[in-house]
Amino acid sequence: MPNKKNQTSVGQMIQRCHKWRQKRKQYIDQARQTSDEIERERLLQTAEHYGRIVNEEQIKIDSQRDPKDKSVAQEEIAEATENPDANDSGEDEEMGFPDFIANLK
Repeated sequence: MPNKKNQTSVGQMIQRCHKWRQKRKQYIDQARQTSDEIERERLLQTAEHYGRIVNEEQIKIDSQRDPKDKSVAQEEIAEATENPDANDSGEDEEMGFPDFIANLK
């Protein structure tokens, strides 16, 4: 029974993580569309905040997963990075984000 509870907890953490990734992507998209530099910086800082939250939550998720589940998760991550169009989690934004900051000036 404790394993079932752990799986439920990890599932909920994954759902929260996904929601925060979507929020991060939303703020980055808004920052790209705004012309006000102060608003853009505020949006980027908010997106960065959500990125830190996602990273902390991902560490918790990884620490609570079974070793066999970790290998499955690593395979899923590998597939997602090979085919970024297959998922809409916003993780592909990490690669484009520094270019965007460089183009602000």
